[in-house]
Amino acid sequence: MNIERAPSTGGNARETGAGSTRVLRLSAGIFAVGFAIISLYPLTTASSHGALGRGSDPTFTVIAIPDAVRESMNAIFVRYNEHWDELTDVNTLTQMLGTGRPTQREYLGCLRGHVSRDTLWVTDWAPAREMKQLQFAVAGSCDDLTDVVGTWHTHPYRADLRGAAIKESSLSQQDLATFTAGRDRVVLIVWDVDSFDAAARGADGAVLHPALVAFY
Repeated sequence: MNIERAPSTGGNARETGAGSTRVLRLSAGIFAVGFAIISLYPLTTASSHGALGRGSDPTFTVIAIPDAVRESMNAIFVRYNEHWDELTDVNTLTQMLGTGRPTQREYLGCLRGHVSRDTLWVTDWAPAREMKQLQFAVAGSCDDLTDVVGTWHTHPYRADLRGAAIKESSLSQQDLATFTAGRDRVVLIVWDVDSFDAAARGADGAVLHPALVAFY
């Protein structure tokens, strides 16, 4: 199975997978419904030309994600964080400076879907084009998609001062600040199959965090 392609949930065969240019954070910073912890590391992301604009969109109160899409995101997390437990010779400072040995790489995906009544339905996702992956940063573009509603990205483990792995399981303050300044309807951070955090933008541009997410 090709985990670089997202699954289609519209009746097609499912495959496991992981605008203007998006630059997703310079350090490390899911899903229980409404779960959120502010992390210590920032994220920067530019908005997508394909995202729905403010003031003209239907309001939604829940983000619905098929299990196949959830599983494909988890597969990407596992693939690009397979060396999460190899942090004993690095620490937070060397990771932030980029001088330490990289053990993981962040990943950026473009969420595809639509809003119907009170629900934003995520139907699929695609890898960001021209993706540039670092341990605490990722950049790419979703401009080629006409149905993009937002992005999702992974957070790596970071090392504490003793080299032990610490989980970064939520959107950071900078993640939220950058999302607020953009035009995407949703942004998701993925930390393994059991951990998601989401923020959503209403029709009036107001940002809700944590946003309600439902898997089905």
